[in-house]
Amino acid sequence: MHTYIITGASKGIGFSLAKQLIIEGNELICIARTTNEKLTQLAKAKNVPLTFIQCDLANLPDVANLMDKIIGSIKNSPSSVTLINNAGIIEPIGRVENNGAEKIAKNIAVNLTAPMILTSEFINTFRESNIDKKVINISSGAGRKPYSGWSSYCSSKAGLDHFTRVIDVEQRDKPYGVKAISLAPGIIDTDMQTKIRQSDKSDFERVETFIQYKEKGELSSPDQTAAKIIEIMKRTDFRLLDPILDLRNF
Repeated sequence: MHTYIITGASKGIGFSLAKQLIIEGNELICIARTTNEKLTQLAKAKNVPLTFIQCDLANLPDVANLMDKIIGSIKNSPSSVTLINNAGIIEPIGRVENNGAEKIAKNIAVNLTAPMILTSEFINTFRESNIDKKVINISSGAGRKPYSGWSSYCSSKAGLDHFTRVIDVEQRDKPYGVKAISLAPGIIDTDMQTKIRQSDKSDFERVETFIQYKEKGELSSPDQTAAKIIEIMKRTDFRLLDPILDLRNF
């Protein structure tokens, strides 16, 4: 049994990942603020164990207790376990001096602190388990290139990348080590892109470029993106991959 733990599983890339991983031999633990009945019904129809755990990743005390709930939800002894830190938010959009403390803190909590806490608990929980263990951090090209108006988002994703590099250094020589990658998925047709296109040009000067991406059909679909991510997770040379990757190179 292969166990997959997916944050942000109710929509976007997370929904598509969960949907495609609902196959015989898998078990899914889906984390989101709201449940998704389509996933629940699909899992029932295919007789695949799936548990939804409702959690707002901006609430860090809840995140600290989340791994206990996850472990308590696993119904089978896994032969592999994969944590996919997918949940993310783009807000606040605006120049640094116009971003309020609460919105900055929420962005860093969801995009960086929550994945760090979950990954820490994940590594510790399965420390002695001689099974295949993976962490997939969904990053962004914005963590590798600055965008005016996205200071929190760029910073949180850059932090996620570097956090993944540290995991790679620490776990490389462990007898039952975890392999982690930070994967930039490209420009995907999700709710986040909708919010970006609705930005005021004074907050995000490249808004017209992102509107053109949509109008010209240059956005990848969540389903296409999820399929590529799953292909990477299943690669026989997965443990040899660089910790920082761009999906568009595969």
